[in-house]
This record gives sequence, C-alpha cells and structure tokens, in this order.
Amino acid sequence: MINLPLVIALSTSLLTSLLVWRHSVWRRTNPSGLPLPPGPRGLPLIGNVFDIDPVRPWLTYNVWAERYGDIVYSSILGQQFIVISSVKIARALFEQRSSIYSDRMNSTLYKLFGANFITGFLGYTDEWRLHQKLFHSTLHPKATEKYEDMYMEGARELVVGLLDGFMGATGELEGHLTMFSAALIMTITYGYKVTSRDDPIVNRVQRLADIFLTEMSSERAMLFTVFPSLLHLPSWFPGMAFKGKIATTRKLAAEVKDVPFKFVKEQMAAGTHTRSMVSDLLQSYEDAIDGELEHAIKDTAATVYLAGAETTSATVLTFILAMILYPEVQERARAEIDAVVGKDALPGFEHRSSLPYIEAILRETMRWYPAVPLGMPHATSTSDSYGGYYIPKGAVVMLNVWGMSRPSLDPDAAHFDPDRHLLSNGQLSTDVNSAPVFGLGRRACPGRFFAEGSMWAAIVTMLSTLRFSPEVDANGKYAEVKSEFKPGAAIRPEPFKCCITSISTERERDIRASRQSF
Repeated sequence: MINLPLVIALSTSLLTSLLVWRHSVWRRTNPSGLPLPPGPRGLPLIGNVFDIDPVRPWLTYNVWAERYGDIVYSSILGQQFIVISSVKIARALFEQRSSIYSDRMNSTLYKLFGANFITGFLGYTDEWRLHQKLFHSTLHPKATEKYEDMYMEGARELVVGLLDGFMGATGELEGHLTMFSAALIMTITYGYKVTSRDDPIVNRVQRLADIFLTEMSSERAMLFTVFPSLLHLPSWFPGMAFKGKIATTRKLAAEVKDVPFKFVKEQMAAGTHTRSMVSDLLQSYEDAIDGELEHAIKDTAATVYLAGAETTSATVLTFILAMILYPEVQERARAEIDAVVGKDALPGFEHRSSLPYIEAILRETMRWYPAVPLGMPHATSTSDSYGGYYIPKGAVVMLNVWGMSRPSLDPDAAHFDPDRHLLSNGQLSTDVNSAPVFGLGRRACPGRFFAEGSMWAAIVTMLSTLRFSPEVDANGKYAEVKSEFKPGAAIRPEPFKCCITSISTERERDIRASRQSF
C-alpha cells in the first residue's frame, strides 16, 4: 500500500532541493540578480516548443514583441533564446558589444553534413578571423567596384534571357533568376563562365544549397546541439530520414570546394585565367600560401556562392512581384532613368548616385519581404546585461529582421513604398534605423556589397528595358497576383503568373550589341 503522506513529503523535499539548487546556480551565474527579459511562460523541460509557429517563427516573434517588448526571453528544450526586435537594441548589442555577441551555436549537425566550413557557421575563432580577413581584402566596398562591369554583363544577359525565353511560368522565371545569380557569382568568385543551366558545377552547388536550406534549419541544429545522442538513432526512426542524405551531402560539399578551386589554379598555371576573387587571393598571398591558407581560400570562395545565390535570386524575384503589384512604382522609376540617362541610353553604375528612387526601390524590396527573416542566430560568449535584464552566457540571440522591417504595430508595413527611404527633397535617407537585412557587427554578411551591386544592376537594367504586368487570359482578364511567400530559412514568392514585355527597342538593341563588349 502506497504511503501517500510519505510520497508527498519526499516529493516536496525533492522539489525544494531542486529549487534551491537552481537558485544557487542562478546566483553563481547571475551575481547581480537581474531578471531575465520578459517572455512567454514555458512548460517544464520543453520550454516554449509549442508556442512558436514552426513554419513562420518570425510571426510568433512579432506577436511576442508586441506583447513583451523588443527584447524577449524564451527557451526550447533547455536552450535559452533572446529575440531582439529593435534596431536600436540590436546595434547596441551587436555593434557596441560585438566581442560578446559574435559567437555561433556550435552544432554537430553542421559537421555531420560537411557544412562546418561555411563562414557563417564558424564560431568566434581564429579560423573565422582568417576568413574575415580574406573577405575584406576582396569584397569590401572599394574592392567590389572592379566587378561592376561583370554585374552589368550579368544583368543584360538576364534581360535577353527573359525576352527570348520567358513564356509566363513562374518556375521558368525562377530558372532565369537562378541562372543570373549563379553565373554572376561563379564569374566573380572563380572567373568561371556559366553558359548553360545544365552546367555541372552549378548543378552540384545548387543541389548542395538546396539540401542545406531544407535539412539544416536553426531549429534542427539546436535540437541536436542540446541532445547530440539523438544523432545515433537510425535513419528509419521518425524524424531522422535526413541521415540518409549525409554521405551524399559530404561528398557534394567536398566537390563544391575543390572542383572550381582546381579550375582557377589550372587556368592560372596556363596563364589563361580571368580575374576573380580566388585568383586575386592566390596572387595576393602568393609568398605566404600554406595548407591552412589555401584551405581558407577554398572555404570562403564556396561560402560566397552558398550564401549568396539563393538570397540574390529570391530578392530579385520579390522585386518583380512588387513591380506587378505596384505598377505606379515601375512608371516612376522609368521616368527617373529616362531623365538621368536619356530615353534611349542604357543605365550603368556611373548613374547610380543620380538615381535615388532606384536605390530606394532596392532598399524597399529588401525591407518588404526580407529574404532571411531571422538572419543567422548569434550566441553569447559570456553573460551580459542590457536595460536591467540579464542575458546568459551561451544564449542564442535571434535578430528578428522581419519584426524590424515590418513591425506589427505599423499599419503601413505591408505596403511597398520606396518613398519611406527618401527625404522630402527626393534624396536618399541616411537613417541608421533601417532593418539590418545583412546582419550587424562583426558577423554582418561580408558579401553584402557584392549582393547589393548585383541586385542594383539587375533592377535598373530590367526597369530600363522591361515592363512587368499580370498575365492576361484569352478574355482579356488579368490573372490574380498575391504577395504570398514560401516559408523557409530563406523565403521567396509563391508561383505567380506574369507578362514581361520590352519597352524600348533602342535599349534592347543596345543590350544585345553590348553583350559582346564586356
């Protein structure tokens, strides 16, 4: 027979001991006694697992920001999370205290998939610092100016491809945009000319990028960081099917690093190479190349494609969707191009500073639907405090880029309006409170200047030569187009039907003629 009073007494004693132990740990790690930031109350052990939208977590974080404020605490399976939804707070932490907030979550999942070479996944280590040094020497603002002709060449190839091969299907449109971003990145990174959508190197890289996006979510990485023993479960176990892709993915990752790098070295040896990021690095460090440095150059080069191709094509597709939904923006943009460049001439980077509305369209595209709504999660290397709240060591710190771009309390946030980035005199605003779509601090995207340049080239070239409109059926009725997006680590528009037509015979002719001059 169960002695109920004894069970109750033992349970009470155990619970009291547990609370005393947790309090003693809390006092050791948080000697100031500050409270954690406010947030939703979680369940024992599992925390806030069931509180978060698993498909679009940024929407949950927006609700939390409205309810608890711009710095929110939550936990999932023992892992502590801090969600930042304010640009002011994000800059204060990531820029002014970057030594604390520049680490990453150390997940065994990345190593398992062979993805631990990607710069964005590296911890705050000497290896990461070497990667940053290499990126800075080739992708800082002044260095990327030497690639401007390549940006324009890629944009003009894109326009010709759309004029000659687009038949109205969104999947086909995505194919053109993927080709644009892939060809441009491969040219700039390796001096490798992509001439076909079936290019074996591009296909290999695209397959790897697709696997990384679908199989290595932050949530899954966190789960196996907290419970690494789960990785020993067989692939037939529910939720473990991804293990069947590990061997293929590791082989792909090795090939993505080695094959194009070997191409550059062979071209350089033969004296037939085209200037690229890799050739520049190999020449710059010619007298200091060793195994570690060569390994780092391989890794940074592969990172450029894997980090940039998906987000670049997704952002340009978002731009096209916005132009269809907001035709008045198209017309105003063309009027600016015609006034600055001339109605028959083609725009180039020499006109960029005189086209503030085009720049505002680029900024608004990235704000309207940021390609990576939550950025890359950071981790604290030591404990900290902010605004009277305690931030634990090892906490994952999420940048709610979506919430900064589209705060739930702003009734106009869903409207595409480039004017929000312009001053009353028509010039670009220098507002530092714009959403950090490329991240902040030492972990800001090192390829952001390259990405902005390539997207600007695509946008200004398409606006000067093409008109985007909804598809029209045989009865003259326009197809319905909605701003709906596929969820994921990187988001992109759901399929929509559209029509693309040439608006300038002269500019089209000049684009076709200029393709041979680059």
